[in-house]
Amino acid sequence: MSRFWSETIKSLTPYVPGEQPKLSQLIKLNTNESPYGPSPKAIAAIAGANNDSLRLYPDPNSDHLKQAIANNYQVKPNQVFVGNGSDEVLGHAFLALLKHQDPILFPDITYSFYPVYCNLYDISFENIPLKEDFSIEINDYLSYNQGKNGGIIFPNPNAPTGKALSKDQIETLLQSNKNSVVIIDEAYVDFGCESAVSLVNQYDNLLVVHTLSKSRALAGLRVGYAIGHPDLIEALERVKNSFNSYPIDKLAMAGAIAAIEDKAYLQKISAAVIDTRKNLVADLDKLGFITVPSTANFVFTKHPNKDASEIAARLREKHIIVRHFKLPRIDQHLRITVGTNQECKALINALKEIV
Repeated sequence: MSRFWSETIKSLTPYVPGEQPKLSQLIKLNTNESPYGPSPKAIAAIAGANNDSLRLYPDPNSDHLKQAIANNYQVKPNQVFVGNGSDEVLGHAFLALLKHQDPILFPDITYSFYPVYCNLYDISFENIPLKEDFSIEINDYLSYNQGKNGGIIFPNPNAPTGKALSKDQIETLLQSNKNSVVIIDEAYVDFGCESAVSLVNQYDNLLVVHTLSKSRALAGLRVGYAIGHPDLIEALERVKNSFNSYPIDKLAMAGAIAAIEDKAYLQKISAAVIDTRKNLVADLDKLGFITVPSTANFVFTKHPNKDASEIAARLREKHIIVRHFKLPRIDQHLRITVGTNQECKALINALKEIV
């Protein structure tokens, strides 16, 4: 701590991302990256954009990328916002749409960046406990403070649990919560969950956030986007243009457009992950693990007779890394990214020796 730090910085507890170890021959199942490479069309587009035009600034409005996203979801370009990864999009949304007198609401077990944003922007919040089975109970949000809140945000499917709400449940929430913004963080939606994007034209308080890091296998490119009512998008644009007018570089824009347009590749690798996830859960069941039903590219699981931190440490000795959260209610669970069939087979073989 320095005497030159602001009071805000002194009180911050930053988000801790998943480990990115620099080890060879590693099976990395801790950060929910895709086990498959990006669309070949995206790689070709990035290579094609690597030319003399990089001396010029990119389009600050990312108009071509917004149009590609709008075409994909059958919305208008002014309903689309893009940013440097969905974390930046979410950060702008917290400042633009969730900074109010009443506290915002999100689950007690969820993406751990949410309270970090709140502390950074001095936003009050309340954690709404998940049910015993780790599901989100909509009525708990509607009944809080007689229905008054500064906004509601949660991932769907939730992280790190992998459990999802149906689109009908989300619409029930929107119908009864019309006086604050509802943000649905759909980072993992392509692995078996129904998107809420189709509801944005019916509800002017709905913002849906997506990333290219998971199902489109472009975590290294850093592109995310939000879809919602034009007034919500305008609020995000105001924050973005007061912070960084050029968040999407030319290479990222080219790759993102190609990835968005390559629907066949998205479906192919998403289906592969879903199939591997099914087999992984079945193999974990045979070893006595108890796994939360998942519609994400990861599973959340525990073993009744083995300490989770011990399992994680033993796996690490075998050059397999998974995510362990030392937090209340989930300290005996492991979050395991769905890798390739070969990686998951190696994981199961290692777990057989451990448990």
